[in-house]
Amino acid sequence: MCAMKKTAGYQSKGFTLIELLIVIALLGALAVGLLATIDPFEQLKKGRDTATRNSVSEIYNSLLRYYATKAGFPWAGTAIASSPVYPSMTAYVQTLVDTGELKNKFLDLAGTGNLAKIYISSMTADQVSVCFQPESKSFQADPNTMFDITGGTSSTNCKSGSAGAAGDSCYFCVQ
Repeated sequence: MCAMKKTAGYQSKGFTLIELLIVIALLGALAVGLLATIDPFEQLKKGRDTATRNSVSEIYNSLLRYYATKAGFPWAGTAIASSPVYPSMTAYVQTLVDTGELKNKFLDLAGTGNLAKIYISSMTADQVSVCFQPESKSFQADPNTMFDITGGTSSTNCKSGSAGAAGDSCYFCVQ
């Protein structure tokens, strides 16, 4: 004999509506928890910061190579106090491209939006800082995010816990 349960003439062959709703609610709660853990907007910000950091490193390294071969920076000894790469410094970046220190398509590949976030400072003839202000929490907590826009530090603390300008005015710099 079959072990199925009969209730008022009906056979129970599946799940009840309540059981299905409970399972759907549990899966929904797990999905919300997973999204909160991953935080897709933070991941997008981190990706943008990584791209900007890579551009900062490329510009900085190309400036050092240019300095090593030409005994000076492209701006020829003029002090530069935190000028954005785009549009202010585009001619100097083009000089780096023309001399082979940067790839031919660097300006196109980096993008004007990305380059507008990068600042170059050179207060002396033999010193340069290339900086950007990070959007993501992980880059804001990075030990290199302790500078002001010129690459100098101040007496208050950044989110990285290092000396630097206060909170939202802390910059990630390579110098």
